[in-house]
Amino acid sequence: MARIGFVGLGNMGGGMALNLAKAGHEVIAFDLAEAALVRARDGGCTTAATAAEAATDIDAVVTMLPAGKHVAMVYAEQIFPAAKPGTLFLDCSTIDVATARTVAQAAAAKGFVMVDAPVSGGIAAANGGTLTFMVGGPADAFARAEPILAQMGKAVIHAGDAGAGQAAKICNNMILGSQMIATCEALALAIRLGLDPQRFYDIASKASGQSWSLTSYCPLPGVGPASPADRGYEGGFAAGLMLKDLKLAMAAAQGVDAAVPMGAAAEALYQAFVNSGEGTRDFSGIIAMLDGKRPG
Repeated sequence: MARIGFVGLGNMGGGMALNLAKAGHEVIAFDLAEAALVRARDGGCTTAATAAEAATDIDAVVTMLPAGKHVAMVYAEQIFPAAKPGTLFLDCSTIDVATARTVAQAAAAKGFVMVDAPVSGGIAAANGGTLTFMVGGPADAFARAEPILAQMGKAVIHAGDAGAGQAAKICNNMILGSQMIATCEALALAIRLGLDPQRFYDIASKASGQSWSLTSYCPLPGVGPASPADRGYEGGFAAGLMLKDLKLAMAAAQGVDAAVPMGAAAEALYQAFVNSGEGTRDFSGIIAMLDGKRPG
């Protein structure tokens, strides 16, 4: 078993750190929030006073931070100075591709090994150890990272070189954001046309309109498997986080001159949803805005 530092114990990182501890690793965890540290200690982790302490005399460091600026700062100011050469870094944050590549280059120049490994699956998957990891980095770095990531997820996929994990994540979530809006619009239209929502679900889930947003995460309460719609759109994947990912996708598209009209439309709609005060609601709650109602 490895000695693993974990920096960032929020909604996603907290459950991920606990799963590493359950797997038998010695986990030294750090977060700015005392409640997160208490949860980590209760789950078998040792807690550190700083990110630097969590990276000292460690085999691997996992980070789960809010944005690229935080990743760049924490690595440059705390983790790089404290870590021993050869330490493996696994950044599971969702950030911009350019920052991921810059930090990876800096890590390599200092004798470290690094992968970007953003996740898909949400809070329940983080707690349950069923995340999907999209990993960017050299093949040898992926080989070292895969066993650790596998203890937090159900799928670990090598997407390519540094930054490829982030690229895969934002492209995937651009599909998801656009797909959820189309699903919500179609369900609202079906109801207004007089269709029974369950019967329409039974048809569309077995026809060409089938999608993950419909069959695994249906935005209507009482239809399909249990989803945040059945909990008043609480929990799950916050609309504010979906907006963050769509903004990352739009910035990346602009950088490579890619046409993304559907992605841009999804960004605008989620921006309006968040601006209405619903940023903490699950992203499927946008069905209420699209149908002229408030969620819940």
